Amino acid sequence: KGYIEDILCGCRFRISPKSFYQINPVQTEVLYGKAIEFANLKGNETVLDTYCGIGTIGIIAAKNGAGNVIGAELNGDAVRDAIVNARANNLKNIRFYKADAGEFMREAADEDEKPDVVFMDPPRSGSDEKFLSSVVTLNPKRVVYVSCDPTTLARDLKYLTKHGYSAVTAVPVDMFPATEHVETVCLLSRKAQ
Repeated sequence: KGYIEDILCGCRFRISPKSFYQINPVQTEVLYGKAIEFANLKGNETVLDTYCGIGTIGIIAAKNGAGNVIGAELNGDAVRDAIVNARANNLKNIRFYKADAGEFMREAADEDEKPDVVFMDPPRSGSDEKFLSSVVTLNPKRVVYVSCDPTTLARDLKYLTKHGYSAVTAVPVDMFPATEHVETVCLLSRKAQ
């Protein structure tokens, strides 16, 4: 058919050949479950899911309490999958945009968007300063950072903690047993002003 399907965290996902998907489904449920827990969704939040891929984290958030979810992803195939995946999961409270995450965040900041939670799941290279400065400008209550590289996570956390956020907790998830690679979910909270 040109794609495969999987069930993850109770949601159905279509994955095209050029789209990213975690390869360890058991640990991915742990990883994304922890991200949703950290988001502390109550039902009325506006959530930005950046670097969203096929929409996994955003769709799980939309199904588990987020009021309104907006996803941004540069890979057009992944965005098409994300739209199909939202429909397959009967979700009306989520939409996706094909856009560079940094540019998308800058536009959201320029338009004075007010997200409550930002999920960020960047590639191994981490985020750039354009993206991180936009997070600071948007000033969400919580940032949930899913990282596949401790070095770039540390670099990005240094920027965010210098600009109004506190790193509350971080949990490593062993996605690749018998290797040195680890995914980490980190919760950042806006400092009281």
